[in-house]
Amino acid sequence: MLEEMTGVVHSVGGGSYQVVLSFSEASVEAYLRGRLKLEDRLGEQVVIGDLVRTSQAAGGSHVIEEVLPRRNVIARSRGSGTAIKVLVANVDRVLLVVAVSRPQPKTDFIDRMLVLAELEGIKPLIVINKMDLKSAENEADILEDVYRSVGYDVIRTSTVTNQGIDRLALETTQGITAFAGQSGVGKSSLINSLEPQISLKTSEVSARHGTGRHTTVRGRLIPFSNGGLLADTPGFSDAGVKGLVAQGVLGSLFPEFLPYLSDCQFRNCSHLHEPNCSVRKALSGGAIRPSRFESYRMLYDEVKVS
Repeated sequence: MLEEMTGVVHSVGGGSYQVVLSFSEASVEAYLRGRLKLEDRLGEQVVIGDLVRTSQAAGGSHVIEEVLPRRNVIARSRGSGTAIKVLVANVDRVLLVVAVSRPQPKTDFIDRMLVLAELEGIKPLIVINKMDLKSAENEADILEDVYRSVGYDVIRTSTVTNQGIDRLALETTQGITAFAGQSGVGKSSLINSLEPQISLKTSEVSARHGTGRHTTVRGRLIPFSNGGLLADTPGFSDAGVKGLVAQGVLGSLFPEFLPYLSDCQFRNCSHLHEPNCSVRKALSGGAIRPSRFESYRMLYDEVKVS
């Protein structure tokens, strides 16, 4: 007789899945039922964060019988947008980590990740790291001025002085938190500061290129002692949006555009060249930041259908 139970997938690898069972918090190794491999699902059939229904046979082995509907996903695409990889499912918040320098912050990366978070209804939080470096305050002031004006929350952190670490700990007490950021911004060091027992491997930043090599090679959910789960995943350094975001909805994923979208002369206005565009009028009037509009322009070109 089969015993059925639900659980959350904590790691994936080699055709097996570590599932933490909901009723007991015990961790079991499970395998995917063959028929599930044929189901039509965005990205991989099972990813970390998935809520699954499992069964246990008389011999003690566990099998994933069903992948329950996902609330949301964090995904990336490459090239033409046909190769989409889902990194984690059922995320409660995403921490977008940038460094004040070494490497220099890239607002286009922040903006594309914010678009993906808005698309999936995931709460984003911008983390400005390495605040112990020289001229950090000036760089952080510039970034914070842009993103707080849009309505996003910003935290300044340093693993050297522990600035902002307590605030990050409060943010990770419930649900699944994903870290996103380019190589070398200090994601692993921040995780180690939040939970020293984890001792994630960190890498030295290249003195020549000012970047580091991402040390995470396989996605996993890391339980924090405060009760939350942290999604440690590779692949956030090249977050493509083609195939995930349609041109027609892109403007609605920029919160500062929302008050003006319905006032454009044309319903399908691209906000790039049409006459009587309210979004461009807001840009000219200073209500929309030029850097954000340039990110919109770049993403609009990126997601257009070839």
